[in-house]
Amino acid sequence: MATRPSPPVQPAAPWTESPPHDGVLANRDFLRLWAGETVSLIGTQVTQFTMPLVALLTLNATVLQVGVLNALRFVPVLVVSLFAGVWLDRRKRRPVLIGCALGNALLIGLVPITSVAGVLSMGILYVVVTLAGTLSVIFDVGALSYVPFLVERRHLAESNSKLQASFAVSGIAGPGLAGLLIGLITAPITLSVDAVSYLFSAGGLVAIRKPEPEPEPAATRPSVRRQIAEGFAAVYGTRLLRTLLTQSAVLNVGFGAVSTVFTVYAVRHLGLSPFELGLTVAGLAAGALFGALLASRIRRRLGLGRTLAMSITFVSASPLLLLVPRGAGALAVLILFAGWLGHGWGISIWNVNTITLRQALTPMKVLARMNATYRMLLFGALPAGALAGGALGRGVGLPTAMTISVLVLLSPVIWMAFSPVFRLTEMPAGPLSENTVSENTVSENTQEPSADGEGE
Repeated sequence: MATRPSPPVQPAAPWTESPPHDGVLANRDFLRLWAGETVSLIGTQVTQFTMPLVALLTLNATVLQVGVLNALRFVPVLVVSLFAGVWLDRRKRRPVLIGCALGNALLIGLVPITSVAGVLSMGILYVVVTLAGTLSVIFDVGALSYVPFLVERRHLAESNSKLQASFAVSGIAGPGLAGLLIGLITAPITLSVDAVSYLFSAGGLVAIRKPEPEPEPAATRPSVRRQIAEGFAAVYGTRLLRTLLTQSAVLNVGFGAVSTVFTVYAVRHLGLSPFELGLTVAGLAAGALFGALLASRIRRRLGLGRTLAMSITFVSASPLLLLVPRGAGALAVLILFAGWLGHGWGISIWNVNTITLRQALTPMKVLARMNATYRMLLFGALPAGALAGGALGRGVGLPTAMTISVLVLLSPVIWMAFSPVFRLTEMPAGPLSENTVSENTVSENTQEPSADGEGE
């Protein structure tokens, strides 16, 4: 099939690092967004921990019903993402983000309200999870596409680092807060915390003062099908993004398998108690927090390519420690904690820098569609890995399934042998034309891509 030539891109300002006294924290609009998002993310973690318990403790749901409830969280990502990207590229993003936050506050708030009224049911939970998931997909795609407008290019890496740190903090604080509140005010009422947290997110967005430019005039817009195709082209038309996505998708398949098998493996094969299991998995969030705080500093010290190589090595190799323990006990918990700590540390550094790279490479007018396409494929890999891990556990037994899953998670290091991403010395100065790489962003031993984009 013939490919259309890429449209010309607007020149971008050179990529420069921010001096220590001139960081993104001087941007009050970003601070408003970040503060609201941090509160909202903690609330979201409370809901993810609590919602299955509402089904189990309040409605006496079966395991199958809880499985359906959890699966419905992923359905909007696979179904809605592409259309969300097209829709967001057609309009201002801040009003959409505010609407999504307010809509989720209302939806999550329905659970405690219907519980108090005595009409809460699994059907209501299914509807709430699906619709809230849909609004969250739109919000996430919009936020990823709004941040590059809100901050200067030289602040992109720092802003992504702070947002990733908020994700990590929420992963640490949210479940603990939820567990405390469930014991005090019951599981359904605990969800009111998330409903209120979305109001903080909306409030932060409303307080932003920087005016957002008008979107592309309607008369010049192509069809929805063509715009979706442009989103795929934004990902697959650039070799850097194409190889980055493939590697990240394989990584998510491995993580989906490992995380699924590990819980059952740790409890039934190693004999860990629920408390010991919680301690080991806490290493993931702790590592992610440290990684987010150090990501930009490490990139400035090592360069972009070496930083990505180091982070993917930790992401893929650290889970090998999960295979070491042969039983429960303090030493086993410490080793398992270290395995998840290294994985979380590496994945946070990887996320900060690859999200920034995607934002730097993509023209603003297709940024939402690129993010939507990227997220759809990445999130689709997670349930695929989870299903594969479950099938392995049933077919070959837990120890063998755990070993295979960890080896799959190790495979993304292979990309270091051929991916141009790992030879980048710094962030690209701006969006690249199709299949080209700026000379000043790649080390001298990198070969130029050929005309068909495959290179080497």
